[in-house]
Amino acid sequence: MFVDRAIIKVKSGKGGDGHISFRRAKYEPKGGPNGGDGGDGGSVILVGDHNVNTLYTFRGQYHWEAEEGEPGRYKQQHGANGSDCVIRVPPGTLVFDEETGEQVCDIKPDERVVVAPGGRGGFGNEHFKTSTYQTPMHAKPGEPAVERTLRLELKLIADVGLVGMPNAGKSTLLAALTRATPKIANYPFTTLSPQLGIAELDQDRRIVIADIPGLIEGAADGAGLGHDFLRHIERTRVLVHLLDVMPDNERTPAENYLAIRAELAGYSTTLAEKQEIIALNKLDLLPDEKERTAKVKELRLKLKLGRDTEVVALSGAAKLGTRELLQKLWEILHPKGLEREEKWAPVSEAE
Repeated sequence: MFVDRAIIKVKSGKGGDGHISFRRAKYEPKGGPNGGDGGDGGSVILVGDHNVNTLYTFRGQYHWEAEEGEPGRYKQQHGANGSDCVIRVPPGTLVFDEETGEQVCDIKPDERVVVAPGGRGGFGNEHFKTSTYQTPMHAKPGEPAVERTLRLELKLIADVGLVGMPNAGKSTLLAALTRATPKIANYPFTTLSPQLGIAELDQDRRIVIADIPGLIEGAADGAGLGHDFLRHIERTRVLVHLLDVMPDNERTPAENYLAIRAELAGYSTTLAEKQEIIALNKLDLLPDEKERTAKVKELRLKLKLGRDTEVVALSGAAKLGTRELLQKLWEILHPKGLEREEKWAPVSEAE
């Protein structure tokens, strides 16, 4: 199950109290203070782990607590430090303070963020001895624990996002390009949660692709799956706008394209300005090559596309034009043969 939102309560460990004691030894009836310091409490730490790809773990566990530090002991013995509570989350997880709404952090791969620091241990009375104050009868208590309620929101990290109307064939295309196994059926909203896959052009060239659930008009205002999944597109670097050559919503491919573009612009101007590839899908339904060419030409005319804007003709079901699509995506992601900047680590494929 894909889970991309969770609320958890975290609590760090309280610091151990300092100890009050004095030496007791033969021939030393008035030994000096030897109370040890308390141990530091454990911290709550979030770690970005690319082997984790959902927030499903948090559906069954709400409280996350670190260990308290042990009190100090006699003979200047330091109390043991409390163990940290390490929480592994998917890279791309946004962490908010639920009470204030403030964004705490944006977890990157292998990044460690302390969201609740452990309390420091208190000093034992051995720390307070001086030449004029040789029998201190006090020690410091450990610092208190830190408690917070956090809201976790996952934004998928992918190179390419597949967008389009419901039933445009995005899941089929993802399965054709990668080894992911999304649910595929001939009805709208087959995909109810984002799916990830890794496309391999060869041993050294890989592209992470996200299938975003189908959008409808009003998605920017929360209609349909709305904001739940529009935010996942923000992480992608390139969009593949998939159009059904024979839509089942009594519209033309051009009309569907303009409708989705309006929703992207309504949600975020940055999102609307992302580089995209327009792909006309399900061309296997048109066995005649001339008819396929005519459909692509018709789409270009209705959208008033310039010469530099290419429409990729393909069929996810028949794997027609899929290799060409991957090559174009690679060229966009790696212009002029430059090596990709590894801003994000690879993301595991959806199960």
